[in-house]
Amino acid sequence: MYKAYPLFIALRYLKSRKKRRGISFNTVISIGGVTLGVMALIIVLSVMSGFHEDLRNKILGVNAHVVVLNTGGFIDSYKEDIKKLIKEPHIQGASPFVLGQVMITLAGRAQGVYLRGIDPDYELTTTTIGKHMKRGSLKNLSQQNEDIPPIIIGKELSFILNAYMGDIVNVISPIQEIGPMGMLPKMRRFRIAGIFEIGMYEYDSSLALISLTEAQAFLDMGQAVTGIELRLDDIFIAPNIREEIPRILGKGYYGRDWMQMNRNLFSALKLEKFAMFIILILIILVASFNIISTLIMNVIEKEREIAILKAMGATNRGIMTIFVLQGLIIGVIGTIIGVFGGVLVCYLISNYEIIKLPADVYYLNHLPAKINIFDVITVAGSAIVISLVSTIYPAYQASRLNPVEPLRYE
Repeated sequence: MYKAYPLFIALRYLKSRKKRRGISFNTVISIGGVTLGVMALIIVLSVMSGFHEDLRNKILGVNAHVVVLNTGGFIDSYKEDIKKLIKEPHIQGASPFVLGQVMITLAGRAQGVYLRGIDPDYELTTTTIGKHMKRGSLKNLSQQNEDIPPIIIGKELSFILNAYMGDIVNVISPIQEIGPMGMLPKMRRFRIAGIFEIGMYEYDSSLALISLTEAQAFLDMGQAVTGIELRLDDIFIAPNIREEIPRILGKGYYGRDWMQMNRNLFSALKLEKFAMFIILILIILVASFNIISTLIMNVIEKEREIAILKAMGATNRGIMTIFVLQGLIIGVIGTIIGVFGGVLVCYLISNYEIIKLPADVYYLNHLPAKINIFDVITVAGSAIVISLVSTIYPAYQASRLNPVEPLRYE
């Protein structure tokens, strides 16, 4: 019981005398400061983690984890290459693709897009575009029409062109062909057979899909393809698989992984998240000054009680422990409330899409939130450590108090 007296007294000191309500009010303000700081940090870091993960999932939903290319510009023996790649561990799927830049026009409206030729059966094993179809299906690309082949476009692109299912669009390639009036841009009509929505404006407005054979013919690729997409069982081993491509397929082949292709974007997000952590930790530092002022006022108010405790045999270490525990309790209570409040707000943001974003300005159409347990532990630990450090000076001053002065006139 004697060893537990610092905790007992620290809990009593959190309450002020009836005649002086200022100390208890300051305690509430100190707890509130820590709470707001912890909440702000958890919410911001969770939003940034959610943005990072949502953006990564959308990018990897359209693009493969690793893209195999050839220094010659195209790959002729892609069927044999796919058989070799599929045999390798960690590679779950491989699909050929043809990629080119074209212009799509309809009724006086035009938009430059990336035209990707795919084989639906292969594509379903490497990307998740098939899961984002709003109208039609990727399988529709296999339904060939004698005169007008099918094309699948993004939702935003359909708005730009005012195009809907069944409409006929003109696709114009920069590759020229000989016409009645000499060399003219190559043009072909396509029928809209599907509309997808990734949720990322960049893809929904500038990507169109046609069958692999149609793309090869339209872009004069013959039987060759631009590259081969690979899907892995673990996205974070993509750099290792990329380095193995020359060994698997031979000289002239090389790979590019999703980290390489989006390095600047994800590096900027990582740096921004760290910068926001440093900036918002200042809120908790400000709250620590409230703890310091509260403890100093408490020491001044409790001078007589401290002197009595010392006269009864309390050591300097015991007195210091009382005020360290008092400040620590304030920090722990504020941290617990802040963690619960931050997690609750993040849950509401994530599940109800409360905050909408303009998709043509940002990559996403709503503000996401992803609670990372490591971030929560880091924030909570930082808040408690700062609260603990802020108690050292007031507690040290209380331990140095001379018991004779307060009791001189008692």
